Amino acid sequence: MATLARTDTSLVGRWWWTVDKWTLAAIGSLVVLGFIFTLAASPAVAERLGLDSFYFARRQMLFLTLGLAGMIVVSFLSPLGIRRISVALTLLSVILMILTIIFGSEIKGATRWLHFKGFSIQASEFVKPGFCVLTAWIVSLQKVDNEFPAYAISAGLYIIIVGLLLAQPDVGMAIVISVIWGVQVFIFGLPLIWVICIGLLFLGGGFVSYLTFFHVRSRVDRFLDPDAIEGFQVGRALAAFRNGGWVGRGPGEGRVKEVLPDAHADFIFAVVGEEFGLVACLIVICLFLFIVLRGISCLLRNNNLFVLLAVIGLLTQFSIQAIINMASTLNLMPPKGMTLPFISYGGSSTVALGITLGMVLALTRNSFSQRRW
Repeated sequence: MATLARTDTSLVGRWWWTVDKWTLAAIGSLVVLGFIFTLAASPAVAERLGLDSFYFARRQMLFLTLGLAGMIVVSFLSPLGIRRISVALTLLSVILMILTIIFGSEIKGATRWLHFKGFSIQASEFVKPGFCVLTAWIVSLQKVDNEFPAYAISAGLYIIIVGLLLAQPDVGMAIVISVIWGVQVFIFGLPLIWVICIGLLFLGGGFVSYLTFFHVRSRVDRFLDPDAIEGFQVGRALAAFRNGGWVGRGPGEGRVKEVLPDAHADFIFAVVGEEFGLVACLIVICLFLFIVLRGISCLLRNNNLFVLLAVIGLLTQFSIQAIINMASTLNLMPPKGMTLPFISYGGSSTVALGITLGMVLALTRNSFSQRRW
């Protein structure tokens, strides 16, 4: 593609000369590192489960390929195409979430996965990018028609999705959706009094979740009492970071993956810290930070309200997910079963993140930066 001329008006040519290549390079680097880290962390977990040593590594390679393919395909779309796919994605995700509650399998006290002929899908992963873009579209319509009930419609959509998440229950995902929605309506210009009320509502919802859901109360209690037996995974993860030092013990030389049941998923950052050291952890963090800041910088030359709200929401989702995973591993917040983008093992999460960043790339392409939506 590097040999394509700037005068090339083909679909691929226009895409190549308008997409942000720095963001593409950063995402590609994350994907490569993610596969390397999965190769290091997953064999011990697979062997404990009686599986082939590279079972999870092979599957993650497939997931990463699908995620990258989805990202590239979505990045070709126009803003109109992104809006259309967000409607379809949100509607399909809501339907699948309802089916998950009815027919899904309960794992660790929650029903979040829908199984079908050997495949499993976590629909809540796909509702996030759809909700981001759909909310941005709904809210931005009020700039065209002041009589349009944008806040009421977006709030209704938010309540439906969060209600389905709490019915599973998936409090962590509900918090992510809440943060996305709160950031978007705040940027749009929601009156300060309503911002305060929503903030208080979020705090109240968190307290009610603590009282209502046993797994939420258990995780918060483990966070407040890290010496408890139930805090084993976090304790071992912190020990792994100490053992790794600056440059790590070397690939394959770590020990934390031999005892952590989620070493290839929720706690893969601990494996990275032990085997590849603090330097590798900082590289991963810098790549996340670069993707977010680069996306924001692309918005500085864009005056389209829909694009602004959509990209901010998508980048908020991406960054919040990374922060929650790393903060949980470092015992900076109660643990939450949320993957580290493109690093942790997980099919639904990886493909959904590919769609998320594909939307970011599509909406920040230069050829669309000055078009009215």
